[in-house]
Amino acid sequence: MTILLSTLNARYTHASLGLRYLLANMGELHAQTRIQEFVIGAKTTDLVERILAHQPRIVGFGVYIWNVEETTRLVAMLKRVAPHIAIVLGGPEVSYETGEQEIARLADYVVTGWGDVTFPKLCGEILNGPKPLMKVHAGVQPPMGDIVLPYSLYSEDDIAHRTLYVEASRGCPFKCEFCLSSLDKTAWPFPLESFLAELESLYARGARLFKFVDRTFNLNVKTSLQIMQFFLDKIEANPIDPVYAHFELVPDHLPEALKETIARFPPGALQFEIGIQSFNPEVQALVSRRQNNEKAADNIRWLCEHSTAHLHVDLIAGLPGEDVASFARGFDQLVSLGAQEIQFGILKRLRGTPIIRHTEPFGMVYDPYPPYTVLATNKVDFATMQRLVRFARYWDLVANSGRFANTTRAMLADAPFENFMTFSDWIYTKTDATHRIALDRLAKLVQEWLQARGMGREEAAALLASDYAGKVDKPAVQAVAPAAAPQRQVRHLAA
Repeated sequence: MTILLSTLNARYTHASLGLRYLLANMGELHAQTRIQEFVIGAKTTDLVERILAHQPRIVGFGVYIWNVEETTRLVAMLKRVAPHIAIVLGGPEVSYETGEQEIARLADYVVTGWGDVTFPKLCGEILNGPKPLMKVHAGVQPPMGDIVLPYSLYSEDDIAHRTLYVEASRGCPFKCEFCLSSLDKTAWPFPLESFLAELESLYARGARLFKFVDRTFNLNVKTSLQIMQFFLDKIEANPIDPVYAHFELVPDHLPEALKETIARFPPGALQFEIGIQSFNPEVQALVSRRQNNEKAADNIRWLCEHSTAHLHVDLIAGLPGEDVASFARGFDQLVSLGAQEIQFGILKRLRGTPIIRHTEPFGMVYDPYPPYTVLATNKVDFATMQRLVRFARYWDLVANSGRFANTTRAMLADAPFENFMTFSDWIYTKTDATHRIALDRLAKLVQEWLQARGMGREEAAALLASDYAGKVDKPAVQAVAPAAAPQRQVRHLAA
């Protein structure tokens, strides 16, 4: 084995699609190349030992915002104990502002952007000469039909225990300035026939949980319909062998043909991730986000009322020009639409994104360390931003978890943001923590909060008991909760 492809995933259940693309496209070097994935949080010396056990001549690392700090330490140690190994970096975190990064200084080479063609070519030059003179190599984008699809490289263990990431297209035509996809010129589809053949092969091997990473799955509705029909055919042919598919939707583009198809999916088979980010038109204009808010709201409402799809809807706090009151109005609007999960995120300054142009005019202050979260703006001071960060964490524990569905509705009442912010401030004073809060303790704290707000002890206890305690094990829940669906979505189905 000559070339080792590696990365530090956020958790074991995440299988790296990027590494598998590289391996699939290694050509003559394929037989000399192997993948070894790790998980963040591991001891650096242990990782170095495991890498060196393969005696590689080249190690390629996929670098992302969530693993760059640990990968930097890993690269630094590798260069100390095995300086003869050529280290090549790739991935979104090192593709922009490359010269400013310690990890790029430590490595031998960096491939920016698309690596499918450029990485194998670079490896060939390192191994066989002539030795590359340049450190940074801009990735060449090949025709989509020339890229070898990687799905056969998912192992039986991947299929049995991990989320399978797939993509029918790359890129995005929209220019939202907080997103790396804003740098793309458009979206490029893979040849549909060959992609569906790969899905068929994965299904035949036992795959039942598919997560599409396409930024704009419903941009080409004709293609969307064919892919969704693939899953419907599987479900209809064998309804007791469920399939679960996750797609990212453009919120204001849901034509009737797509609605009709979505409505045919049974409970627990479909999840949509929908990026709203902000309902404030002035903020949307500042960050170059084109969105028809009325249509987006209507479509979310329709999905909640006329489909069984699980909805995961995104909002971002800390955008330039948005104050807490504006964010609260958007949050309350989303709650009223009925989505099962509202992902309350805090703005991050991803390297290379145009959001940087607003730094001075809007007093944007970012954490200098990954994930480069905004700390304050001219509309939201640091202390308030910290309250929003805690709100997001408690919201995930209580509302998004699906463990407190009935209780959450009572807590939010007719002023969702205001009431939950008050709860967030209160629970922080009680715990001085946002992590490692055991479920039983959390339930007791929620009950205490309800009683402090005037609910009787027995009523509060009964409300909590109707929610979290062993709920996903009830036979009635199992009847509508297919095995392919993740557990959090199962809990929401039971609500």
